[in-house]
Amino acid sequence: MRDENRPAAAGLVVLLSRLTKQSYRRCTEDLIGIQLRHLVTLSYLHDHNPAHQQELVDALCMDANNVVLLLNELEDLDYVARRRDPHDRRRHLVELTDAGRKALISAEGAQQPIEEEVFASLTPSERTTLWELLTRALKDVEPERSDAQDGADYSATSASIST
Repeated sequence: MRDENRPAAAGLVVLLSRLTKQSYRRCTEDLIGIQLRHLVTLSYLHDHNPAHQQELVDALCMDANNVVLLLNELEDLDYVARRRDPHDRRRHLVELTDAGRKALISAEGAQQPIEEEVFASLTPSERTTLWELLTRALKDVEPERSDAQDGADYSATSASIST
């Protein structure tokens, strides 16, 4: 029987949020080479390239105006390019550039020591399992595109989270 005065154990959402905050604290621009919100966006584009601008609003859980500002920053860095959707001229497609791919690869490599610290209590096998589970869960909740492939190439290089 549960003690009514004792709080319930934290659920997965709370635990993931707390772990995310610990990761955010460690992923400084000095350590990973780019801002974490840029990394999250580039990672999403890696998995969904190209993406409609509105798709990024939904995936990053950000206001449309803030996504425009974020994309302006990424364009200034030459990490992304926006172009009109040839099938619907009212919409923009956002594409990862070669410079964006290089920045993503570099930042992901720089995350290794941070991941080692955050997940130090997990074995390599447990880390692989966690990555697979998080990737599968993320695939099921991120916005789907009507023109997306069957998902076989989905890799979820990073969780898409708002900053």
